[in-house]
Parts: sequence; C-alpha cells; structure tokens
Amino acid sequence: MPTVGLLGALDTKGAEYAFLRDRIEGSGCGVIMINAGVMADPDYPVDYSREDVAAAAGVDITALLAAGDRGAAVTRQAEGATALVVRLFEEGRIDGLLGMGGSGGTTLVSQAMRGLPVGFPKLLVSTMASGDTSPYVDTSDITMMYSVVDIAGINAVSAQILTNAAAAITGMAVGYESGRPVSRGRPAVGATMYGTTTPCVSTAKRWLEDAGFEVLVFHANGPGGRAMEALMRDGHIAAALDITTTELTDELAGGTTTAGPDRLELAGSLGLPQVVSVGSVEQITFSPPSAIPAEYADRLSYEHNQSVTLIRSDAKEMARLGRVMSDKLNAAKGPVSVFLPLRGTSEYAVAGAVFHDPEADEALFESLRVNLDPEVELIEMDTHINDPVFAVAMAEKLAELFGDLEGTVNPKGSTP
Repeated sequence: MPTVGLLGALDTKGAEYAFLRDRIEGSGCGVIMINAGVMADPDYPVDYSREDVAAAAGVDITALLAAGDRGAAVTRQAEGATALVVRLFEEGRIDGLLGMGGSGGTTLVSQAMRGLPVGFPKLLVSTMASGDTSPYVDTSDITMMYSVVDIAGINAVSAQILTNAAAAITGMAVGYESGRPVSRGRPAVGATMYGTTTPCVSTAKRWLEDAGFEVLVFHANGPGGRAMEALMRDGHIAAALDITTTELTDELAGGTTTAGPDRLELAGSLGLPQVVSVGSVEQITFSPPSAIPAEYADRLSYEHNQSVTLIRSDAKEMARLGRVMSDKLNAAKGPVSVFLPLRGTSEYAVAGAVFHDPEADEALFESLRVNLDPEVELIEMDTHINDPVFAVAMAEKLAELFGDLEGTVNPKGSTP
C-alpha cells in the first residue's frame, strides 16, 4: 500500500493535518505522521513525536526549549525532520511527502523535502506559494500549492484546497509506488539549452542518444544550470555538454538569470568530461523588463517575449567573459574541449539578426584563445551555433572524451 508522510508543525496545525490524514487514508493510502513542531504534540497519536524529530538532529527537545530561542529550536527541528524523512525514504517506508505552513512551516518542510531525491513526490501547501518560491524550491522538484487563505482552521476554502492537496499527493504516491523509475544503465549527459540554441542542442541530443547516452536537457535560466550541477554532484550526470553558457554573462553583467559565481566549475572539479560552447552569451537577460538597470538604457535591446527583454553584451563584457570562462575551465581535472561558432553564438547573433556584432564576438573568441590553457582543446568552426555540423561535431567530441575516460561508449555510437 502506498504511504504518504505528513510533515509539519502539528503543535499549531494539528487539526489541519488531521484533516489531511483522514482524506489520504480515505483514498486507500497509509499515512506516517511526523510532528516537527517545538511546543507540543497534538491530541492524537503520531508516528514520530517532536522528541523523535529532535533526536534525529542529535539534540534533546527539553534542552532546546530551555534555551529559550525558538528560532534556533526550529532550525534544529528542520535538521531532524530532514534526517528522519531521508531515512524513511531510504527504508522504502514512504512514497510521497506532504506538508503545509506559513513562512516558518514552509521553510522547515521545504528544507526536509530538498533532502529527498528528484522524482520522489513532494507537495507543499503554503501561504508563500504565490510569491518568489526559489528559497523553498531551489533546484528540487517540490510542487507548491498556494493555500489562498491562511492555514488557520478548516473552512469552506481551506477544506477544498486541502482536499485537493490530499488527492494530489495520493495520486503521486500511487504512481511512484507502482512505477518507481529503473535506471536503463545508459551514461547520462547534462546539456544546457536556450530558445535561441534549441536547434543545436536538439541535434546533438539525437546523436548522443543514438550513441547510447541519455541526455538530460536543462534550461539555462539560472536555476537550470544549478539543477544540472546539483545532479552532477549527486552522481546522476557523467558528462557535460555545456552548449549554452549564457548564465555566466548574466552573472558578469547583472542579468536576472545568473546561476551564481560558481557556475561552470563543478564538472571540472569532479573530473567529468566536458564539451563547452558559448551559446547565447551575447545576451544579458532581464525578467521582468522593469529590472533593466538605467546603465543599459541606451544599449541595443530585444523583447524576447512579454516577460523577458535581452540586452546585447558589448566587446568589453565579452572579453571579460572569455577570461572568466578560461579561468574556470583551466582548473578542470577532467578533459575539456571548447567549441567556438565563428558565425554566431545564437539564433539572434547570426548575420542579419538583431544581435549580430562580429566585433564583440571576436573579443570573446580572442580572449578565449589567449587565456585558455594549451591543454584545453579549442576548436573553432566557420559556422553558426545552430548549424547541424557544429552540433554533431560537439556530440562526437563528447562521446570521444567519455570513451577515452570511461571505456564504455565509443564515438561511433555503439556500447560494448
């Protein structure tokens, strides 16, 4: 029977969690109740008490309360809840996790959910789900549902929303329990894509799949790059086809789709084979358009869609980007090949397109030529990035690097 974990502050939301429990059990699923609250347990039995959660963090609940610091106590309870739900997952005792709360409860429950692997069902009903959810979701696959009303009793609105939440997690848990994904044994490649590099990535993806790889494509919008690197860190990705490195431009120039200052470093630190290009790096992305700084008011811009406006990076920024990329790739412990499409770094940068600027592009290319270590292979092709010839060349090179490193896949596409 599929089993759902119910995690939250049952000291303040006991009635609401009991409401969820009854509906989940009424749908034929089992329930494990976990009280991560600080002050008390509810007036009904739970499977894991506040004392149990504290113990999972290596502390005593009495000592936490005696310290008189509720914030610190909640932090330790979040640590204990994370350890506890991870253990339940590893033991195969839960097939989904549901929680709810305001800002405090959302912070606690989401921390525990982020400790669970991608693909495991996670649903969080929250008063915070209508705003910026990135602090809670980060690079995980948490599903957030806006509670509309505060989670403060059962009323006509909250009853329907919580009923929907119970039905949703039940469906997820049933699907997960009956069809847990099984690895197909193919090495996984992480690839980065933007709308303006889609043809390139799609062609390379087809070639690599024919060669025996599984290709995981990530939207290079900030969270996408971080999610790819998180999966590398967890051992799910064995090689990088980092075609679209525009997130580095945003980090350098103040755009809104940055993946942080460490982007493009993890694969190298892990020794993974990398094929890297400069897809869409001529674009500085701002979303919403109102986020564009005054300093860019006179720069060439293009409305990609109603939510996204792009600014063309100039020669100075492109040269600096070349130095930044070189520093990161020079430090790699594994094999790296860098591909330069000399006739355009994206759909918008080719001849006749809105961001066509050969001088700015050449500043990037020359910076890479000068700053890349000679041990980093630099391949220049007289084509644009979305030419199928360019895409296949990168795919072939990645298969070659992987085969040389692992001895498991050869560049002609057959697996031993």
